[in-house]
Amino acid sequence: MPCFADKKRIVIKVGSSTLAYSTGHLNIRKCYELIEVMSDLKNSGKEIVFVTSGAQGVGAARAGLPCKPTDMPGKQACAAIGQSELMTFYSENFGKFNHKVAQLLLTRDVISNKERKFNVVNTFDKLFEMGIIPIINANDAVSIKQLDFDENDTLSAIVASLCEADLLIMLTDVDGLYDGDPKLPESKLIREVDAITPEIISVAQGAGSALGSGGMLTKIEAAKIATEAGIDTVIINGDSPLKLYELFEGDAVCTYFRKKEQ
Repeated sequence: MPCFADKKRIVIKVGSSTLAYSTGHLNIRKCYELIEVMSDLKNSGKEIVFVTSGAQGVGAARAGLPCKPTDMPGKQACAAIGQSELMTFYSENFGKFNHKVAQLLLTRDVISNKERKFNVVNTFDKLFEMGIIPIINANDAVSIKQLDFDENDTLSAIVASLCEADLLIMLTDVDGLYDGDPKLPESKLIREVDAITPEIISVAQGAGSALGSGGMLTKIEAAKIATEAGIDTVIINGDSPLKLYELFEGDAVCTYFRKKEQ
């Protein structure tokens, strides 16, 4: 496992299962620890981009619903409520470490439009120049497609490419990609992947993970996008944000996807 200490611009993607309880309410202790670690990494000289999920679940909980709605208007309304809740929490708690944040909500039509994509890149560049932490989510409140992005895995890879990141980190509820169902003791963690082949995709399809809404396959697809753009990618367990330190010290338990040389 390589040491990533020299990586400067880091995209960190966190899924709903890491950020919130099954009730939809934020896991305050874990979220606070994550913000603390990201703030410390920024203090060390790294540029942090935070791709967050969880708006729908948090919004549903805030609205007093027993679960996330299944109809599109309900999903969009809960996303709008939850996004406000998330940004309030993030802004207040990053502020405790003297860091400022900015919100960018993206959809595929923005990324696919040349002029809008150019504007997004310009926004990233200026935010980095200003020392601001960009916080990214899919704009599910106005999305015309079924949530537009798969649990933000694809979004995180696209964002990493747009901002020319050095490293993409996807925090999940397992240690990485296994050669079988991670719940079974005989399954082994695949520590390094040099190329995302049909065999690797097949392993991901049969891994049995119930991560978020997209599962392990969407994370492998995101890793493919990022590595082909020349960005090293890591899938690591988000149960303890302190594991991010281990990653930058070269001692993490995770799956590392080696970037393609450009």
